[in-house]
Amino acid sequence: MKRDINIFEFPLNLGLKKKEHESEPGVRKLADWLRKFDFHQEINPQHIFRLEAPDYSMELDQESGVLNAEAIIAYAKEQADFISENHKEDSFNIMLGGDCSILIGTALALKKLGNFGLFYLDGHTDFIPVHLSETAAAAGLDLAIVTGMGHEKLTNIQGLKPYFLEENIFCAGNAETDDEEYVGQIINSDIHYFDLYELRKNGFGKTAEDFLKMVSRKTLDGFFIHLDVDVLKDELMPAVDSRMEDGIEYENLREILKPLLHSPLCFGIQITVLDPDYDENGTYTKPFVKNLIQLIKNKED
Repeated sequence: MKRDINIFEFPLNLGLKKKEHESEPGVRKLADWLRKFDFHQEINPQHIFRLEAPDYSMELDQESGVLNAEAIIAYAKEQADFISENHKEDSFNIMLGGDCSILIGTALALKKLGNFGLFYLDGHTDFIPVHLSETAAAAGLDLAIVTGMGHEKLTNIQGLKPYFLEENIFCAGNAETDDEEYVGQIINSDIHYFDLYELRKNGFGKTAEDFLKMVSRKTLDGFFIHLDVDVLKDELMPAVDSRMEDGIEYENLREILKPLLHSPLCFGIQITVLDPDYDENGTYTKPFVKNLIQLIKNKED
């Protein structure tokens, strides 16, 4: 059965710390940028929903130690309600950021719907306590937050902690492997962790299939995919907040996403961190959009 597609636009950039030369992180423009390259037109969704985000700020929350925590929490609550009100059963949902902290709002919405898994495809783990973060920015902590690591005000919104159980998560693609304290956090968790080396060793398609087997075995209500474009090799996608030289190829991305997108249990996918300010001519965006459109349009094949 062909599922209807909805696009949700969440142009939030409060989860990033702006660089000195920036007025604000350009990820706010991601959805409009993809539209410019015909993403929306080619996907042809049933509906396009947009929840405007607050203006950028740099307010360090004293209680949690996280940048812009109060505004992120307020947006996450709005986002969760917005998804709950507008998503239709049996539809496939594309969430366009924004930065990775939009995962918090989606996680809240999914927790209210049932017990969901998460396939976290990212060039970083984003699974650290705030004291290990150089920026105190939520986009680098979001996997920790949605699993319950961190201050209660972020991890236990509406008493829903944890939004995802660690054992229901696959985290794949981390290229930041030389910091033992950073990596140690996720190694010592119950998350199924595949850094870039292990992902290549296990096989891209096989890792996706292993995740689907886990979802089936645990009879989860569904699952969600997080895709931070910085999981791609820097030569393919340098238009990101935190660049890493190594990463996956488009062929690898297709191998991972094809079985996941094909599953009727896939609630949807979020696309984050592509910053148009670092790709003025669309040199890197065009092949990304082409690959993504192909994958999503052919997901039932």
